[in-house]
Amino acid sequence: MLCQILKRSSVALVLTFLGISGARAENWPQWRGPTNDGICTEKNLPTEWSATKNVVWKLDMPGEGSSTPAIWGKRIFLTAVDGADSVALCVNTDGKELWRKKVGKAVATKREGNSATPSPSTDGKYAWFYFGTGDLACFDVEGNEKWHFNVQDRYGKFRIMWGIHNSPLLHDDRLYVELLHTNTNTVVALNKANGEEVWKINRESDGRGECKEAYTSPVLWSDGKDTLLIIHGNDYTTAHNLKDGSEVWRVGDLNPQDHYDVTLRLVATPVVTPDLIVVPTAKGGPVVGIRPGAKGLVTEGSDFEAWRLSKGTPDVPSPLIYDGLVYLCGEKGRITCLDAKTGKKQYGTEEHGGLHRASPVYADGKIYITSKEGEIRVIKPGSKFELLATNKMEDTIMASPAISEGRIYLRTFKTLYAIGNEK
Repeated sequence: MLCQILKRSSVALVLTFLGISGARAENWPQWRGPTNDGICTEKNLPTEWSATKNVVWKLDMPGEGSSTPAIWGKRIFLTAVDGADSVALCVNTDGKELWRKKVGKAVATKREGNSATPSPSTDGKYAWFYFGTGDLACFDVEGNEKWHFNVQDRYGKFRIMWGIHNSPLLHDDRLYVELLHTNTNTVVALNKANGEEVWKINRESDGRGECKEAYTSPVLWSDGKDTLLIIHGNDYTTAHNLKDGSEVWRVGDLNPQDHYDVTLRLVATPVVTPDLIVVPTAKGGPVVGIRPGAKGLVTEGSDFEAWRLSKGTPDVPSPLIYDGLVYLCGEKGRITCLDAKTGKKQYGTEEHGGLHRASPVYADGKIYITSKEGEIRVIKPGSKFELLATNKMEDTIMASPAISEGRIYLRTFKTLYAIGNEK
């Protein structure tokens, strides 16, 4: 039964709870796409391209950024660093910049990325932009600012080693923001129309050291009846009631006390289907499949665990689930495929080289795997590994691809590319 539910037919259900009709499935409204899982229903997408082949257009960016574009209709929303400023951008699908707005100052991180790392989101009428400085702003699609405040002023100064990389989650009339760092372990729900606080919770944890710092983003789980907010970081994965943020369940034993790692900061975000939640950890640690419907604390061996692998987690890229299979992309490009029902390994490739920061996406019978060095592998879904193509862009890529209306949008440090089949 589980494998049947995990097939692509479940997307219609997820589209419904995200408030996106099937007719709008071509939009890519936030980081992980229309169904919040890296999957879309687009067709006629290219398998092969280069910096010149199958490039519909390209547009120079004002500066670096790692955020995934948000796309609705004919508008594309991005963030970038422009000199000393963090800016919100709107580009049309013909590759022309429509507007550019300063939202705050720019800030660099110690290792990778900058203040333009969190991804924007849009509902087609408004767009929301969040930066590593804590600046959070809402603009209408014409570029008029509706509200703007700094999260640090309201909820306390950031104290996180590698900077803020979390993307807020847009759902219905709210924007959900997680603040998991050394100074706070807080989750807030904001009214998307005015930025006012709807609720705030203190998310309890006994995590210590670097474990307090999470670089993950909120996601939603739903079975069509119930919907929960999933938060991942500080040694636990927790599920929360949307009404008031109250905790429903939490997954433990992600960083076992008998060999506790004080440097186990979580970066990869869980992926959900109606019948399964795949929880990654970090640094080659465990991967856990959770059955929804849990209550209280879920530990190793619980009835609510579908399966648990002791090692092999991706460190940064988030998992992908498609057609009853789970795909994990390791930091150095190793691809592991698991049976979603049992967690049994179907295959594992060798390390590919380079670093992988972007999360895999699926569309048109293909899975796209992106390296920081600008190489995008295209693989065929299935229980046996099949490489369809390897495509090279001559620039750094840390943003996940976005897909809309027959095009793949690749945001490199220098350029936004629209990739499509040549006419």
